[in-house]
Amino acid sequence: MPRLLVFGDSLSFHGPDGPRAADEPRLWPNVAAMALGGSADLVAGAGWTARDMWWSLIGDPRVWADLHQVDAVVLAIGSMDTLPSPLPTYLRTGLRYLRPDGLRHVTRKAYLAVQPRLAVALRGRPTVLPSKLTVHYLDTAVKALRILRPTLPIVGVLPSVHRADSYGRVHTARDGAAAAMAAWARRAEVPLLDLPALVADHVLSGRGNPDGMHWGWEAHASVGKAMAAVLTPLLGPDSP
Repeated sequence: MPRLLVFGDSLSFHGPDGPRAADEPRLWPNVAAMALGGSADLVAGAGWTARDMWWSLIGDPRVWADLHQVDAVVLAIGSMDTLPSPLPTYLRTGLRYLRPDGLRHVTRKAYLAVQPRLAVALRGRPTVLPSKLTVHYLDTAVKALRILRPTLPIVGVLPSVHRADSYGRVHTARDGAAAAMAAWARRAEVPLLDLPALVADHVLSGRGNPDGMHWGWEAHASVGKAMAAVLTPLLGPDSP
């Protein structure tokens, strides 16, 4: 009964109508685990990038404990890194700390209104996280995991696609980031699941979440089954 540790962003826990609890069986990490006859532990957050994954890996004692027990690690991260980010990340994420509440609400509303316009005007630049840093954090995480568990299977993903009005339907940085991640994965010998090959038609045709970014259960099922197929030959005698 293999146990998976999945690091993810909101694509790993949002369904067709919003976020779901991590034990929702239709979420793709659970679909993958069930196809393998095992279970999945999800470590994820909305908007998480490769940097957030690294911070979780080195800072969450629950993750430290899980790493000694799991049979494979999935780095389902990188899609949010490629989104347009007109404001620096520390300013955008810092909006939640503004007080009083009225100021926070007004500021957030203004930001959400201007974000798609700036995404179009700036042609999708800058992004939430430059591809160079995405690769850096992925590579650092893989090296650390291999020191701890040298034969532990590790799998990644290529960044997904979107048609989100909240980002002006702009995603010009995705292809370059995907190429950089694919080149790194070949060097690091980390298999990558091609998310766009599985979900692009679903998302771009409007069959997913109305926000134009997250997926319906159809896509979760496809990704889960495909991830299980990638993991099946990698799971071996090193499993606890």
